[in-house]
Amino acid sequence: MLTIIALLSLILTYLSPYIHPETSSILPLFGLSYWFTLVANLVLLLIWAVLRSKWVLVVLFGIFIGGRLHFRMIPFGSDEQNKNGTELHVMSYNVRLFDLYKTLGKRTKNEIFDYIREKQPEIACFQEFYHQGSPTSFVTQDSLISILKSVDHHSRYKHQKYRRQNFGVVMFSKYPMIYKGEIQFTEISNNYNYCIYADIVKKQDTFRVYNIHLQSIKLQKDDYALFDEENSNAAEKSSNFFRLIGKIKDAYPIRARQTEQITEHIQQSPYPVIVCGDFNDTPISYCYNKFNTLLTDAYRNTSFGPGTTYAGKIPAGRIDYIFHSTTIGSKDFNIQNEKLSDHYAIDCKLFLKKEE
Repeated sequence: MLTIIALLSLILTYLSPYIHPETSSILPLFGLSYWFTLVANLVLLLIWAVLRSKWVLVVLFGIFIGGRLHFRMIPFGSDEQNKNGTELHVMSYNVRLFDLYKTLGKRTKNEIFDYIREKQPEIACFQEFYHQGSPTSFVTQDSLISILKSVDHHSRYKHQKYRRQNFGVVMFSKYPMIYKGEIQFTEISNNYNYCIYADIVKKQDTFRVYNIHLQSIKLQKDDYALFDEENSNAAEKSSNFFRLIGKIKDAYPIRARQTEQITEHIQQSPYPVIVCGDFNDTPISYCYNKFNTLLTDAYRNTSFGPGTTYAGKIPAGRIDYIFHSTTIGSKDFNIQNEKLSDHYAIDCKLFLKKEE
């Protein structure tokens, strides 16, 4: 019975990227539990192998039919060869407001600035960005324009008149933006989730770059307490767990609708496309699958192993991405080592493939 349950769970995991979350609110949770479900089946595979039971073939078949989905989580990519010479260094980073509301906010902000200064991306996309109008002692936007030697930038903020605060997404570029735009989501989010894009020209090449922050789960202190080892209150943990599951279920269909708006827009682009952002979703999800159908995941294209971009307490794995058109090549994908936000910065080098 345990083996059957494990196998059925694994099959539902395989189905989750292909079925809209509005069709089934439970199915996306199986995609989220991919690692747990896979490990459970691998343990059962080992047990049945030791017992020399025919069930080993059944479990092996159940794992095998996952096919390429497993390679979304455990890619075996390698850098592409650039035969053209011109490269574009792109970064995506959810900076969590530079820890604005924490005691060490200014220090964290400066450490993030130091990292960006060292990397020197040509195009930098930030989510959960904070910018305050002058006068302020917490300068971000102007500082990054100087650090990156940016000649152009594009942003979408939610403005709070009190203290002249702005929260949202921003894109900086060392090259001119000949057009700037925004995809207005049909549902208004209170979590500063936006999608902006710009057409950027480097030498003779034009790229359309999207900066995306899809619907967040809206985690609060009580949600994180679920993963706090010092909290031993079973009733409180149970309450927090079911509340967290409810938030996750509510966010899935909203992200799916946002993704459909963006992918429809991408298909109308007159230029090769680069997509950067915090998707708040794993590679075994409906949202990822929609992007993956149109574009190439730069991490999977260049790297080996599962990778982790979320640095918070919840084991979310890889939820930040750089996608690009199939006419673009990628190499030198990097995930930040030092934890300065609840996300790690990601960056890579992109180039137009040589026409044969």
